[in-house]
Amino acid sequence: MSTLRILSEENVEKLVFPPQAQEKRALTEEEIEVLKANGNVCSPSGQWQNIRVCAEAGEFDPSLIRNCEFSGFVVLGILRKASLKYHDLELECGLYESYIKNCVIGDDCVVRNVKLLENYHIGERVILFNIQEMTCTCHSKFGNGILKKGESEANRIWIGVANENEGRAVLPFESMIPADAYLWSHYRDDKNLLQRFVEMTEYGNSGKTDTFGTVGNDTVIKNTNLLKDVKIGCHAYIKGALKLKNITILSSEDEISQIGEGVEMVNGIMGYGSRVFYQAVTVRFVIGRNCQIKYGARILNTVLGDNSTVSCCELLNNLIFPCHEQHHNSSFLIASTICGQSNIASGATIGSNHNSRSPDGEIFAGRGFWPGLCSDFKHNSKFASFVLVSKGSYQHELNIKYPFSLVAVEAPDKPVHIIPAFWFLYNMFAIARNNSKFKKRDKRMVKIQHIEFDPIAPDTMQEIAEAITRLIELSACYLAGIHEISEIDQNSGFSFFAEKCTCSEKLKQEAKNYLHRHPNANFTLTDMAAQKKYGAVIYKPVKAYKEYRKILKYFSARTLIEYCRRNGISELTLDGLDRICAFPLYTEWENVGGQIVPHKKIEELFAAIKSRKVEQWQQVHDFYDECQKNYEDYKVRYAVYLLELLYSRKITEFSKEIFADIVADVILVSDEMYNSSIASRQKDFTDYFRRMVYRNATEMENVLGSAQANGFLKELKVLTDSFNAELKTVFAKLC
Repeated sequence: MSTLRILSEENVEKLVFPPQAQEKRALTEEEIEVLKANGNVCSPSGQWQNIRVCAEAGEFDPSLIRNCEFSGFVVLGILRKASLKYHDLELECGLYESYIKNCVIGDDCVVRNVKLLENYHIGERVILFNIQEMTCTCHSKFGNGILKKGESEANRIWIGVANENEGRAVLPFESMIPADAYLWSHYRDDKNLLQRFVEMTEYGNSGKTDTFGTVGNDTVIKNTNLLKDVKIGCHAYIKGALKLKNITILSSEDEISQIGEGVEMVNGIMGYGSRVFYQAVTVRFVIGRNCQIKYGARILNTVLGDNSTVSCCELLNNLIFPCHEQHHNSSFLIASTICGQSNIASGATIGSNHNSRSPDGEIFAGRGFWPGLCSDFKHNSKFASFVLVSKGSYQHELNIKYPFSLVAVEAPDKPVHIIPAFWFLYNMFAIARNNSKFKKRDKRMVKIQHIEFDPIAPDTMQEIAEAITRLIELSACYLAGIHEISEIDQNSGFSFFAEKCTCSEKLKQEAKNYLHRHPNANFTLTDMAAQKKYGAVIYKPVKAYKEYRKILKYFSARTLIEYCRRNGISELTLDGLDRICAFPLYTEWENVGGQIVPHKKIEELFAAIKSRKVEQWQQVHDFYDECQKNYEDYKVRYAVYLLELLYSRKITEFSKEIFADIVADVILVSDEMYNSSIASRQKDFTDYFRRMVYRNATEMENVLGSAQANGFLKELKVLTDSFNAELKTVFAKLC
């Protein structure tokens, strides 16, 4: 219900002009007469002295203000006969048919048919055209999770990522990146640390209730219904939006952000260069750089990483790292942490209420998560990196620790089927193309969030090393005829399946020897820790074991080559390997928002935060930058460690035969990447069922192009030959 307020001289607020008015002047009597003649009014009646205009001679033309009502203070920049054009829209500069209260308007702007414009600072060369309401309250936070003086904690805006019960909620802030949200949401056991995160978010907040909305230079806003408590950067383009409330729209000349028809955005931060179109709805969100949200997508309580595209679908309570793809109106993703480079297929319904009893479950998936058509999962479930899940309903909790694997379901009451190392065995083209693909899609001009695009990196190699150990343990149990049994933890009362085989170390060594000596052995293993109640059948474990080992060697050799290239070293020597061994060794790695960081470095960061050596989020970002500067040195030391792990001795004790074995295996992997990529592409042209929809080969080539003309394959051929030659040169003295 509205409240009637009778205005009088006693209760009219005393105006306090903003600093922008200091170099402006009051209107002359002649200018006031021109304004009145053009149908302009000022309320309370006759308060024309509350308008300040450009003091430079000839830079204020009152004839360009028509049929406007002014209230409070109004500060105007240069107003002269000129026009602004954006695409097909061209309008004369000036103020027309608008109600303007407590605003600062910059040089050469267009304000036309804005029914209510209140408490805004408008930049230069801005177009505001056909807007129903554009207001800002004095206590606005523009989507940030801060408080103003006198506000209670109940007023604070949280984003409930990763869990529907909001047990992992984070506070949004303008510079937030997925790395920040990950550390905040996934380390919940330290109350002191969590409180420090809140204090860091409040850092620099004066709490004053004197807020004005802002619109940056060269921004265009047209045909929009409501903008309330909105901060808008430079060069943004907003057209036809329904509701924009308590948000920040980050935009710049190099990274232009756009909002289109029917969009509603409430309580959040929109990143540089992002685009939101066509009836999309976002509430309590942080959207990263270079993202697209469109076609009715609904995003709530979600942090979405850079370079992501979401359309038609529904995302609720998620933390999503960069390079996420989800384009289908029949898919949804709820209560999940997805570590990027992911693709959610049509019909994939991943929600904690879909087939479980309570809303507190979670999904955690490493990089490259790819659930197939019409797949659903029981929460809680966890997936290693680059897991491809076949179409099906997975009605029991999963814990898939085999990276680059294929998972398939047979029946609800049967073990799931897993082929470890599937991508390396049957889809090497995707691995070879992945790094190049994501780099080309990265259109960010400023890259605050560091992203590891390469599938073959320390985080995935750590998972491979763990999967190798698991395959050895399971093989030892298989060879000894031992089957895992359910155990009860008497202290906690939880029932679980043992994740470690009880076989002796001697038996494990025998199993390892067996896997080496019988490369063609054909048997399956049972892993009861992979699925609750029914476990999993592991297919082709010997092939997977050998393929995993070859990939570790490939990563290690390639990393050593890159190290030599950076440091101008033509050939590796034992002395050179000794120098590498002097680098810090980190054997535990985490994907922190897309950046691969040693776990011990995260512990160092937390200690600095709790001791107040780190006071603000910018210092945290500086820490990420420092980790990235040293990443290559950390990585090459880890590469040497992996080789030592594979051969069970120090690298300086490797024989020439061992180094020769490494080179041979790495060349084999390198050639397989190229040959498999060629075979995958040629299959599109030679397979009968792919050719049958075309009348002839010419039509097929006109539709698909030719395998020989594929730019990526041409580039891959050059890179493969160069890599193989460089490998032989770098390792020449060691072999």
